[in-house]
Amino acid sequence: MLALVDTGLRGAAIALFLLIALATLRQGRSQPAARLGALLSLGAAAYAICSTPGHAAHRSFWLAPILVLCTGNIVVFWLFARAVFDERFRPSVWHGLLWLAFAIWPLVWLAGVDFTDLSLVPIALRLGAIVLAVLVLVQTVKDWRGDLVEGRRRLRLFIVVASVLHTAITGSVDLSIGPEHVPPWLHAVNAAALATIAAVIAAVLLHANLEAVIAPPVAPPAPADPEEEPPSPALLAKLERLMTVERIYRGEGLTIGALANRLELSERRLRQVINQGLGHRNFSDYVNRHRLADARQALADPAQAAVPIVTIALDSGFQSLGPFNRAFKAESGMTPTEFRRTSAKTSPEGSPNPESARR
Repeated sequence: MLALVDTGLRGAAIALFLLIALATLRQGRSQPAARLGALLSLGAAAYAICSTPGHAAHRSFWLAPILVLCTGNIVVFWLFARAVFDERFRPSVWHGLLWLAFAIWPLVWLAGVDFTDLSLVPIALRLGAIVLAVLVLVQTVKDWRGDLVEGRRRLRLFIVVASVLHTAITGSVDLSIGPEHVPPWLHAVNAAALATIAAVIAAVLLHANLEAVIAPPVAPPAPADPEEEPPSPALLAKLERLMTVERIYRGEGLTIGALANRLELSERRLRQVINQGLGHRNFSDYVNRHRLADARQALADPAQAAVPIVTIALDSGFQSLGPFNRAFKAESGMTPTEFRRTSAKTSPEGSPNPESARR
């Protein structure tokens, strides 16, 4: 009876994960997060097969695609988390090589290599999976309060944290007692957890605008809740005054809570105002955009040509030079030093640069 329950739960999980993969690709179009999400769902379906009791005893080459998807899925999971929560992230060649480092071992095993001669390989793979699961958790909680997309804030808590816990627990069980000695009831619990995760994700997808969650909109999005009051012009003007006239972003450690207090709003309401009224999806990016505009004006001002770049960075609200340089290069495509040099060449000697007018 326990075996039948296990098989039924796994079958349901596989079907749901395949549907999730199709829905993700359909709603997310060509976004990296959508492609990685679909691949993650396929890997989860493959894992439901790979973790079946007694599966490890079979060496059939027709299982190769399933085993590859299963083993490499923890890397896909990490890449998916980065793509969803960091919109500047793009997969690179070394990410593919990392995936290959995990995915190649099932092919080695199918080729007849005895892992008893490579005893460190299974342990390294399991430890690597746990490390990547922890990295996913770090990516999830990092800048959680600054996420302005309400749907993404709700979705990622269950999708990522539940999956991280599942990965960490199963990895710990494998390391402590070994995959060959897992009792049948624990396999059934694993199957139930997979089916539950798949069912909740599938239910959420039926009601969520996935494209708005994983893809930056071309215009400020409409309110997710029809009962939410859209940001008023007066409120947007008050926020604009704080940022462009009072330059509150120059203050040390500006948080969304501190800004909400200045506007006498709840944090949730302020997120809605910035996201739906101005089209920004992350609070740090919103604040840094003002800081970088401030810094560009100073760097382009001939009267401040002798001011050290670190002073300009700190005056603009950055806490140190490193984050400033990275943010400036990401937005402008050049370093602050290169920007200052270019501005000096294009500005008439001895005349103030137009960008310095606001200063």
